[in-house]
Amino acid sequence: MITGVNLRSADQQTRLVPQGGLYTLLTRDSRGDQARVIGSIKNVLAGSADWPRILAALTAQSTKIVSLTITEKGYCHAPATGSLDTTHVDIRHDLENPSTPKSAVGVLVAALAKRREAGLPPFSVLCCDNLPRNGRLVRSLVRDFAALRDDKLAQWVEHNGAFPSTMVHRIVPATTDEILHRVESLTGLKDLAPVAHEPFRQWVIEDQFVDDARPAWDRVGAQLVGDVAPFESMKLRMLNAAHSALAYLGYLSGHETIAECVGDPVCRRYVEGLWRDEIIPVLPPPPGQDLVDYAAALLARFENLSIRHRTWQIAMDGSQKLPQRLLGTARERRQKGLPIQKTALAIAAWMVFVGGKDLAGQPIDVRDPLASSLQHRLTLAGTEPEARVKALLMETAIFGDDLPRDGEFVRSLLAAYEALWRGGLRNALAGTVR
Repeated sequence: MITGVNLRSADQQTRLVPQGGLYTLLTRDSRGDQARVIGSIKNVLAGSADWPRILAALTAQSTKIVSLTITEKGYCHAPATGSLDTTHVDIRHDLENPSTPKSAVGVLVAALAKRREAGLPPFSVLCCDNLPRNGRLVRSLVRDFAALRDDKLAQWVEHNGAFPSTMVHRIVPATTDEILHRVESLTGLKDLAPVAHEPFRQWVIEDQFVDDARPAWDRVGAQLVGDVAPFESMKLRMLNAAHSALAYLGYLSGHETIAECVGDPVCRRYVEGLWRDEIIPVLPPPPGQDLVDYAAALLARFENLSIRHRTWQIAMDGSQKLPQRLLGTARERRQKGLPIQKTALAIAAWMVFVGGKDLAGQPIDVRDPLASSLQHRLTLAGTEPEARVKALLMETAIFGDDLPRDGEFVRSLLAAYEALWRGGLRNALAGTVR
């Protein structure tokens, strides 16, 4: 049985409970749409009002796996370092109020503490978010938070817990009214919680679970491996990096979706060059994987006009995404003394975007947990490109301590930002392609 939990909002509970947990998967490609009703969710809980029932579900002897899909910002950590952000308002609340936690980390630790007291083994924690070595990251966050409450609890989690890393690979755009209407036309049913997606799917999981308790996911296509890191790096550095680059550059170009971006010859040549010239040369491939073929397959998937993956949606929470998606490649190339012209342009486009106005001075609806801090820095910096770039580089939660001290990285970023600011996006893009 699957119990769905949303700590922030009751939206999905409101949609799913009247439907008995049923929802529609809508597979979309050039051949048309296919709808399939899914019935695996048996219960949906939400928010503080449901906390006693959430805790009961988490501490039930039958609960073996707790999976997380809460976006990068949901982990209350510093993206540049991976360490627990003990200044985060939710973490501070949870340390002061351990019986009524708000953060995912606080909830996990509260439930694990109750299981330990009851003599039950821990559940396996299965992170499915786009974070490098996500299982190791969540293990460290849970352990460090637990240590702030009870060092013996932290040791118990460390010695008995399981935090397998995973890589989930499928493009899933946000649900729109068009998707709602399409599902109803195909099924004859009114579904308030459908999920649209591309045909491609890949789920790679490290086979490390408490007492080896897991479903036989490998029988339905999941890949169970000893080390997920190469697969994870390939996805983060190629698919997610390209998505973020196209999101910022595409949004500033006036493109609403990724498919529109790759239909633009200049944007298309840019992303092909980003893969070919900067990402692939420093990315070790997973066993049996050809990265050139992988890039070609990604481009074909990006072209899927049926998947309206909005550039603005992908651009959200950039402060949490850039360290994994783009800054890792920038660091590796700089360590090897290699140029970062195309990567720098994507980062510079984010810097323009997060400022809240596009290159024509029109407002941008910026959604980012660090938006207020970043925009305050930009307000103090004024309008000169160099001052604005250097102000954003001071955000060590994103850039760490090393990149702002790397003279060539800073020069490359300044050149890219200047190209956007002075010459406009089309000229800046054209200067990076061949």
